[in-house]
Amino acid sequence: MRRSSQMLALAALLGAAPICAVAQQAPKPAQIDRNGVLILVRTSLIALDQANKTGNYTVLRDLAAPAFQTNTAARLGEIFAGLRRDNLDLSGVAALDPQLTLLPQIEANGMMHMTGFFPSAPSQVNFDLLYAPVGGQWRLFGISVRLGQTAPVAPPAPPPVATPQKR
Repeated sequence: MRRSSQMLALAALLGAAPICAVAQQAPKPAQIDRNGVLILVRTSLIALDQANKTGNYTVLRDLAAPAFQTNTAARLGEIFAGLRRDNLDLSGVAALDPQLTLLPQIEANGMMHMTGFFPSAPSQVNFDLLYAPVGGQWRLFGISVRLGQTAPVAPPAPPPVATPQKR
C-alpha cells in the first residue's frame, strides 16, 4: 500500500494552510519527553494493530483527531487492507523501543511530526506519525506504517570474469 494513502487526512490540512506561511516557518523541536514519545508511538501503532486484527477501525478513528475522524471505519479498513492482507503483526512494538529518525518536531501548521522504526527481525517496522493538538492532548492525525529491511543489503557479487586457461 502506498504511503500517501496511509497518511490520512494530512493532505487536506496541509492543502488548507497558506503555502507562504508554511514556507516561512521552519519546524521547531517539540517539547515532549521520552516517555511521552513512547506512549504516543506505542498506543498509535497498537491501536492500528488491533484494528487490523479485528477489522474494526472505530476505536482507532475515535481516538484520533477530529480531522482524522472524518474517515469512516469502512474507509479506514480499505486504506489499511494491505497491512491486514499481509498479516502484519505490530504487537512487538509494545516491548521494543522505537528508534527515531526524525525527532518530534512542531511543523508550521502546529502539528507534531515524528518518524522512526522498531528494529525487529527479520524486518523492521517503519512508521511516520503526525499528531494534532486537541484539547491539550496530542491526537493522531496521520499514520504510515510499512516493513523495511533490518540492515543494509550488500549489492550482488559481480559475475566472474573469464580468464584464459593455460595449456
